[in-house]
Amino acid sequence: MNPSATDAPSTPGPAPVRSRRFSISLVWIVPIVAVLVGLSLVVHNLLQEGPSITLTFKTGAGLTANKTEVRYRNVVIGHVTDVGLSDDQRRVNATVKLDKHAEGFTREDSTFWVVRPRIGAGGVSGIDTLLSGDYIGADIGQASRRAKHFTGLENPPAITYGEPGKHYTLHTQDLGSLDIGSPVYYRKIPVGQVVAYALDADGKGVNIEVFVHAPNDAFVTENSRFWNASGIDLNVGANGFSLKTESLSALLVGGIAFRAPDYNPDDTAAAENHRFDLFADQQSALAPPAGKAQYLTLRFDQALRGLKVDAPVEFLGMEVGRVVSINLDFDEQLRSFPVNVGVVIYPQRLGRAHTKMLKALKHNPEDEAAAGKLMGSFVANGLRAQARSGNLLTGQLFIALDFFPKAPKVAFDETARPMAIPTVPGSLELLQEQLQAMVDKINRLPVERIAGNLDANLVELRKGLAQFNSKTLPGVQSTLTDVSNTLQSASTTLAEDSPQREKLSQTLDELGRMSRSLRELSDYLGRHPESLIRGRPANAAPSPPAPARQ
Repeated sequence: MNPSATDAPSTPGPAPVRSRRFSISLVWIVPIVAVLVGLSLVVHNLLQEGPSITLTFKTGAGLTANKTEVRYRNVVIGHVTDVGLSDDQRRVNATVKLDKHAEGFTREDSTFWVVRPRIGAGGVSGIDTLLSGDYIGADIGQASRRAKHFTGLENPPAITYGEPGKHYTLHTQDLGSLDIGSPVYYRKIPVGQVVAYALDADGKGVNIEVFVHAPNDAFVTENSRFWNASGIDLNVGANGFSLKTESLSALLVGGIAFRAPDYNPDDTAAAENHRFDLFADQQSALAPPAGKAQYLTLRFDQALRGLKVDAPVEFLGMEVGRVVSINLDFDEQLRSFPVNVGVVIYPQRLGRAHTKMLKALKHNPEDEAAAGKLMGSFVANGLRAQARSGNLLTGQLFIALDFFPKAPKVAFDETARPMAIPTVPGSLELLQEQLQAMVDKINRLPVERIAGNLDANLVELRKGLAQFNSKTLPGVQSTLTDVSNTLQSASTTLAEDSPQREKLSQTLDELGRMSRSLRELSDYLGRHPESLIRGRPANAAPSPPAPARQ
């Protein structure tokens, strides 16, 4: 070994450069592509995903997670993803995932309800759910604000999908047989329906909301009158029998009808949410405006069987009001039971007569003191209230306000409210009083004494007739016979053509007729002696001729 070669230092040179090559195996290409596709799908789904909302219902009937659909116009716009109880455990919360294109249903006035088979006033609905199952119906709102929580409706709304038409509010005393979905008629054609109802704030009435579809809403004018057309309107009262019905549907589920009076030259279409009064029947709805009401009280000292609440009140034959109350009272002094009747009248119903009266008397209807004085002047001139029979078949009574000039004067309190109008007995009671007075007079007559005197007079009369027939009449007959013989002898002595003989013949004929008349009178008085007192009746048969005497 050469040490010199081994121990010699080595000359340093440049360091070697190592190159590293990055290489990916083909095995990883497929997972990477799959991850990228998955990420793109996730991003796409996030971008296409619709909003989530929460619906609150009273119960969870018909709601199933991942099964129950949300539909609008029978098109699916979302699904229920979760169903659970609320925090207070009194209601049910349903989480709904809406589609992207249904984002407008998050408007805060959107409505949701569960569609299931129902039978109501508007008919049968939700029959298709018997096969497909219950689903949630939706109706988009119009508000600009958005919401995440909604309270679901327990009943489907009557009007959906922005149907054209107008809403109106009707005020009445009670709901009657009306319900949501009850039809609204115009000239017996259904043009709308009841969509809601609620009590007044004071609880003294009911507000009913109705919807009239376009273009028929143009027929609802500011002067239109609405009335309850439910069922059968059978009225048996002082005015007789009255039977009316709007349609078979109204007979079963109730209904409302409306119409304007025939003469309305300046009538205009009613605006949205215009308020109307709902009348009980068509007659009261189409009657002239009643005007200001005036309450009166009446006190009768007679039985008033047949007088009912709502019986008409008439003034000189025109209906101006109705009876509102009938109460039995007790008079401590007379120990009797009078009847107090409360009535309401509407003077404006007198029409032109009322207008002329206000103008002629310069009367202000708003001045209660002046109204009392005016009523006092009417009472002073004989204004009285009277219960009269309005229907002999049913026995119904009505109250008549009429003038009785011969009625006795009574005191009238002009300041009393309500004013008390004096009364007079009814026509039937007056007739009964007159009959009773006649019976009392007949009872006071000495009938037995008169009958006894009459019998005695008849006995004396028969005696006188017997004497007349037995003595007087034969003497008259013999005298007439002698006169006749004398005249016949004189007739034979006179010339046949002399005027004296002709006159003598006439005299003989008169004597003959007189003799026959006396015999007939005697025969008639023998059969009817009472004719001397009563006279011969006009229809008496003529007496048969008396037999000739030899």
